[in-house]
Amino acid sequence: MKMNKLRREIIKAGGYVALAAAPLTAFSKEFMKYGKMYSDGEGVSYADGPKPVLSNFPQKDNVVIVHTRPPHLETPFNVFNEGLITPNNRFFVRYHLADVPVAIDTDKYTITISGAVNEEVTLSLAELKSIEGQQEIVAVQQCTGNSRGYSSPRVFGAQLSNGAMGNAKFKGVPLKNVLAKAGISSAATSVIIDGLDKPVRDTTPDFQKSLPIDHIMTGEPMLVWEMNGEPLPFLNGFPVKLIVPGWYATYWVKHVSHLKVIEGEFDNFDAFFMTTAYRLPDNDSKSELPTARAKKTLPVNRFPIRSFVTSLENGDEVNAATSIEIKGIAFDSGSGIKKVEVSVDGGNKWMQAALGENLGRFSFRGWKLSHNFNEKGRTLVMVRATGKSGETQPLNASWNHGGYNRNAIERTSIKVV
Repeated sequence: MKMNKLRREIIKAGGYVALAAAPLTAFSKEFMKYGKMYSDGEGVSYADGPKPVLSNFPQKDNVVIVHTRPPHLETPFNVFNEGLITPNNRFFVRYHLADVPVAIDTDKYTITISGAVNEEVTLSLAELKSIEGQQEIVAVQQCTGNSRGYSSPRVFGAQLSNGAMGNAKFKGVPLKNVLAKAGISSAATSVIIDGLDKPVRDTTPDFQKSLPIDHIMTGEPMLVWEMNGEPLPFLNGFPVKLIVPGWYATYWVKHVSHLKVIEGEFDNFDAFFMTTAYRLPDNDSKSELPTARAKKTLPVNRFPIRSFVTSLENGDEVNAATSIEIKGIAFDSGSGIKKVEVSVDGGNKWMQAALGENLGRFSFRGWKLSHNFNEKGRTLVMVRATGKSGETQPLNASWNHGGYNRNAIERTSIKVV
């Protein structure tokens, strides 16, 4: 029997959630206290104090604990300065439902395809892996609420910093190839994807997502079973997850168990995470006022272009008249990065950075810039990216009630000495 078990460390980690309130440092750091490692959230002023950095979750090492039931973990931001590929053991985790599977027998695991199909089909893991058209792709997975903690005014939800994202190489097969095994109706409009994680109570909707048939037929959405050359980590969807490159991670359903093809609207009780949650104002800026919710909304889908400085942290000191290499990452929803510009004087002047290795249009793209800081004192290092589509980053963040879709130009405060 092939088993992958979620060990009881999840329960053990619960003892570390309720942290005593502590004064925050002026700048983001990881630090030791009472023999434990903490993160102050890259500058997010958490009301309950810094968050613990622990290794109490299976297959995970030194990740930031957001909460433990259901598991919600952030990647420490310094990891993104170590390479374009985020290691499996540092990759972020986000569940919505507390009844997480704790053991999956891969000999018995199946995926059922039903609904508006010629024939209902149930595939074993071996049968899934035998489908033609397998491929590998490097893609960014980013939580819709990544960076929510920077929303001003503050919004409801997990106060995330910038670590609810990661970049990995996935292996699998396009979803359209899988659906072809059942033969989908010519009138089909979308596919509902369900996984093995379930609600604890009947009054809680299941976590189900739907994808339009038109997007599935592009071949971009995939069912994958490998991540960075290894079987998917349990907490990242073992043994099979859906990936939708360029789209927010709310669509990246873990432990996929059921694909239902439909011809109408997905609007029943279990459509909550499409019809109520994970929606943005239906306007060009996808923004609204704190005092007035948008009357029209649409489900989130593609994420906007973003870029970050990874080699400098808020509060760092650099030596004047010494050349340093500023590094970072940029990504968009699939057009590819055209250029990255850096300002070292708070946005007065911009310099073009050199782009690094291209791992594909859905991947992080590294960049670097060598610079001598001549004037002493505090300054802001800023970065903005432009995609091949022409999309670029706004100077200031827009606001919405969900704390979604942040892509403002990021600022890093440093001191030249």
